Amino acid sequence: MNATLIISLIIIGFVAGMLSGVMGVGGGVVMVPLMILLLGFNQYQAQGTSLAVLAVPVTFLAAYNYYGEGHVNWKYAAVIAVFFVVGGYLGSKIAVNIDQKTLKRIFGGILLVIAIKMIVGK
Repeated sequence: MNATLIISLIIIGFVAGMLSGVMGVGGGVVMVPLMILLLGFNQYQAQGTSLAVLAVPVTFLAAYNYYGEGHVNWKYAAVIAVFFVVGGYLGSKIAVNIDQKTLKRIFGGILLVIAIKMIVGK
């Protein structure tokens, strides 16, 4: 792996981890809003619970299916995963110090940007 590739993997892992830690993004894009709407959780509870769910290797069997078809690069995944953990830890430290109203607005904004990109993108 060359330096540019390694830096790219680190950035992907760190940014994904930060967004996961700050917003509960990942599986949380679905879980967080549903926990708020259906369970009456506040934003902090929904994000924390989403992260706790994702702490267990819930996607291992899905990844294994992709691996079986030759679609997984384990070396790249390992580098991203390490920095996802670091980013997630740092992001969660930031999130717990942001007031809930602002946190909800940031979370909603990220969901809106993703939705628009998916609707108008290729």
